[in-house]
Amino acid sequence: MINNRYVTRANALKGMLRLGQTGRVLGQTALSWMLGDRPSTPRLLRQTFERLGATYIKLGQFIASSPSLFPEAYVEEFQRCLDKTDPLPFALLRPVIEEDLGCTLDAVFSEVDPVPLASASIAQVHGARLKNGDAVVIKVQKPGVASILVTDLNFLYICAWLFERFFPKMKFASLAAVIEEIQSCMMDEVDFFKEATHIRQFEAYLQRTGNDKVVVPKVYTEASGRRVLTMERLYGVPLTDLESIRKYTRDPAMTLVTAMNTWFASLTQCESFHADLHAGNLMVLTDGRVAFIDFGIVGRIAPSTWKATMGFVDALGGGDFDLMARSMAGIGMTRHAVDVEHLSADLRGIYEAFNGVDPDDLLMGDVKEGQINRVLFDVVAVGERHGIHFPRAFALLLKQVLYFDRYVKILAPEMNMFDDSRLDFAIDGMPLVALGADLPLDFSGEYR
Repeated sequence: MINNRYVTRANALKGMLRLGQTGRVLGQTALSWMLGDRPSTPRLLRQTFERLGATYIKLGQFIASSPSLFPEAYVEEFQRCLDKTDPLPFALLRPVIEEDLGCTLDAVFSEVDPVPLASASIAQVHGARLKNGDAVVIKVQKPGVASILVTDLNFLYICAWLFERFFPKMKFASLAAVIEEIQSCMMDEVDFFKEATHIRQFEAYLQRTGNDKVVVPKVYTEASGRRVLTMERLYGVPLTDLESIRKYTRDPAMTLVTAMNTWFASLTQCESFHADLHAGNLMVLTDGRVAFIDFGIVGRIAPSTWKATMGFVDALGGGDFDLMARSMAGIGMTRHAVDVEHLSADLRGIYEAFNGVDPDDLLMGDVKEGQINRVLFDVVAVGERHGIHFPRAFALLLKQVLYFDRYVKILAPEMNMFDDSRLDFAIDGMPLVALGADLPLDFSGEYR
């Protein structure tokens, strides 16, 4: 009982200290503003978030990846909200590992590189070797992150709730509901059991389908916990590194086909889909296999939304703007009748702009994040003009399709993404749209 009281008081003290830190940063920001340092509101908010640390950096990234929920100016500004931070000395992380695993570091690992491979706001990654000789990476949560998240997110929720009460006309923004969703998802993010589960689910899907050309890193359960995730170390190059890929495979286009078929099929055969397919998270290994890594952001989509989204994707490939318009009306939430003809005309402009890609950029393997987001902004803006509001899952799904469109232009410029016999997801034949009708659960978009 004494121990429980001690822990409760310690957590309360940490919470009070964190609120004090938050107040100090906000006070400094207000003082700078009054003294004449007045950047635009989105930039001011982004700079303040970065000063406030882990929780607010992750919140900024949520904003950056949610063009269907937040204004364009904020989404664009928070693209600059990087999750790279100065590394902590390994001596501060060692107690976290030992406490989480319930044993000494030397009992599990024969060696750990104290110099991190990467350091983000919530966790740090170190190369290591297990006692049995396996090369691994250890993802370790930074000390105190969970308690900081709880304090910060509760503070944000209360502020949003009060704002909506004092400014009822602004309630359309549903700030408290958005914060509540973020709170639920971000607390899952500091539970590495959840990320390990997503990896295992994808691995089980690969085994079920007999797919030996794609891998995910093996999770070492005996060396993992809630704050520590030990995974197989994979060696390879990003999907956009065409010259290096040619060293590992004779047919880069077929490697891309494998990645695309695997991901599209996972939309209906996995509990969740990988929702962050930038080039760093898709690797071509030295043996030619494709690796999906970093399941920190996953998506879930309702069957009805899935059908309409695939109709939109098929229409995008064929330039069928009327079908695009009808699909958007089916995906989004609206109480008004949609003028399909007018919507179709607006979509034509987006389509033509998106296909105007600089060939030199593609030869350099340049998949520009800004270009991908530009299309998302335009689609969302057009939808809003016609009274359509999209679920976040649609934006996540469409963004991955746009990533693949860029990869096609780099690795297989002769390929038609929506009319190639090597691609299993083409809607002629056995469509994934039909498979979506058999999904047993009603999923919604999630951030992990």
